[in-house]
Amino acid sequence: MKRFALFSLAFALLFTALPLLVLTGWRSSGTPSLTEEAVGSAPEISLESLPLDAPESAVPPMESLEDPDLQRDLEAILREDPSWQALSRHKKLSLGVVDMHDPLHSRFAAINGDHMMYAASLPKIAVLLAAADALDRGALAETPEIRRDMRLMIAQSDNAATSRMIERVGMDHIARVLQDPCYNLYDRDCGGGLWVGKLYGRGGQRKGDPMKNLSHAATVSQVCKYYYKLAFGQLVTPARSRQMLEMLADPELHHKFVHVLDRVAPDAKVYRKSGTWKQWHADSALVWDKTRRYIIVALAEDAGGEVILRKLMRRVDAVLTSRA
Repeated sequence: MKRFALFSLAFALLFTALPLLVLTGWRSSGTPSLTEEAVGSAPEISLESLPLDAPESAVPPMESLEDPDLQRDLEAILREDPSWQALSRHKKLSLGVVDMHDPLHSRFAAINGDHMMYAASLPKIAVLLAAADALDRGALAETPEIRRDMRLMIAQSDNAATSRMIERVGMDHIARVLQDPCYNLYDRDCGGGLWVGKLYGRGGQRKGDPMKNLSHAATVSQVCKYYYKLAFGQLVTPARSRQMLEMLADPELHHKFVHVLDRVAPDAKVYRKSGTWKQWHADSALVWDKTRRYIIVALAEDAGGEVILRKLMRRVDAVLTSRA
């Protein structure tokens, strides 16, 4: 009887385990499991140039990339300086980073990521996006003058060129593009985001954002998402994304982030837009070379914001490259 009971127990265990063996596959034989075959591996993409040629279905949304290790790294950086901690605690310093070393498995973290702040000239990237959309739809003629103003607006942060572009595309169109569900670069459920509601450098109509009535605003999370989508060619079309990257490449103002990158990564390709007005300092960059593939965005409301952003750039770059 004991022998029969043991046999029955062994048979029952085998019967229970059999479906699991079928589902997981015989790993010792090297045969892939059913789950592996169904999901497949990530597609091979070239990292040589941007935008990256990856199917949209393979690119996870940036909001899903929050990484606790990277978050701890950013928090540790801020703890290095008590004044940085105080500024972040009072919502006067925001920092966002996307580590794209392995682009299809990127990592995202932010400090005050959804806190909208005045961002001076940084939101000119929103005008660039609206212009690219208008060009692609044929609502704006693509002339040498238009292309020249787009470049001046970004590379030199020229206010007159930016105001001409805003007048050409219209502030209502800029607001619609930013709130388009395919971008959600201004999202009331996520603290707002990018906003342009006034010409630069002179008067005219003012249309503040719906949440804080800011004329030129940003959150670091939404600016990170802008560059992330741009890196994958998901702003307007891949061709228009490439055109926008060309406008953002090789910045002509060498301060804040670029001041540091000129020294630590002189050969890296940098796509960048910054902003400064009084005590408000902003910078954003997509940095790309063999060892550096990341997005960094920072907003500071402090008279010493220029120096703060330089130091943050150096520390973030050091942390990311130490793991490359």
